[in-house]
Amino acid sequence: MLLIEQFIDKHRLSKGFAETAKNYYQPLAEKIALHQKEANGTYFVGLNGCQGSGKSTLADFLQACLSQKFNLKVVVLSLDDFYFDQRKRQSLAHTVHPLFATRGVPGTHDTALIEQVLNGLKQKNTQTLIPRFDKSTDNPYPETEWPIIQGPVDVVIFEGWCWGVEAQNSVDLFTTVNDLEKSEDQFGLWRRYVNQQLINSYQPLYAMMDCWLMFKAPDFSNVYKWRLEQEQKLIATSPKGLRSGLMNPSQIKRFIQFYQRLTEHGLRTLPDQCDEVFSLNAERKIVEHSIRSYEQEALNAK
Repeated sequence: MLLIEQFIDKHRLSKGFAETAKNYYQPLAEKIALHQKEANGTYFVGLNGCQGSGKSTLADFLQACLSQKFNLKVVVLSLDDFYFDQRKRQSLAHTVHPLFATRGVPGTHDTALIEQVLNGLKQKNTQTLIPRFDKSTDNPYPETEWPIIQGPVDVVIFEGWCWGVEAQNSVDLFTTVNDLEKSEDQFGLWRRYVNQQLINSYQPLYAMMDCWLMFKAPDFSNVYKWRLEQEQKLIATSPKGLRSGLMNPSQIKRFIQFYQRLTEHGLRTLPDQCDEVFSLNAERKIVEHSIRSYEQEALNAK
């Protein structure tokens, strides 16, 4: 319990987190440690969840638990840290579609860099730069400020809002899902390019993951509230002169429309593909925990 109490103090979490960590997160860390030992090498964990669902908190807790309790070398990666800079996105906006000026969807991440980093983290005697993106300026931090990790590492936890989400059926792309698509992507050029990026550049990377976890929101309507809370925290912790990339409530309402299509697609399709799914209520409390059948059979056999 000491580890949990220290984690709560460090991250300024509510006391209710202790029960969640004890019942769900610590047992999960124990299973990851066991799988890593069996793998005898770098073990990759993919973590999916919509904006504000708690992915970063879970990833940070797993890192703390695995490193302190099991003496494992753990690196946490976020898909958000691999966004292209504004210049690259403006180029995409000019050559492909104007909506690519806004970070978020597949096609706005440097997937070649993701592959390079993932491969580097499992190589011996390799120094790997870990990208960091500054949402307050909407650009990556200078490379001189990126952490350097000496490989290999034992566990890599990679979290992202669309990480693990596969491409849609082409027929599904004909129907618009919100006002943004109706008014700014009438011919479907943007969403078709996003879909093709998933096929070409993201799905091959998913194969590098050994285990998949998911925070399953009740539905997309919760994303606005959760994302607004995230932005308010960013505003509170960012210097006044470095807030150009941060958003007000009306901007967030527009921003989350970029995410709606794939978030809803992921909510429908990912639960059956993930090894463990934590279903949340509107207050982000876990109300159901499902484990994929082969994991459950292994547990029952003990």
